[in-house]
Amino acid sequence: MPFGTLLTLFAIFTLWNVVVFCVYAYDKLAAREGAWRVREDTLILLAVAGGGMGAFACQRWMRHKTRKAPFPFLLPAMAALQLVIAGAFCAFQILRML
Repeated sequence: MPFGTLLTLFAIFTLWNVVVFCVYAYDKLAAREGAWRVREDTLILLAVAGGGMGAFACQRWMRHKTRKAPFPFLLPAMAALQLVIAGAFCAFQILRML
């Protein structure tokens, strides 16, 4: 895989996590104001579908979904798993280029 393609995949992955972070932040602000909230199923799906790091970052930064199950376990686990998978994929691709 060319290096440019690898950078493009990294940019897409990063952008997706920024989007997920923003959705979690919106849900936190909606909770404070008593407005319509994002469904928990949707929040979990976003984290599992590659947005684990963005969800985990928002959980820590805004103290959102820190106590309600399954979020305290699921978000750090998804972030760690996705980080390991992304790192292994990048390392494998870089080693193939050498």
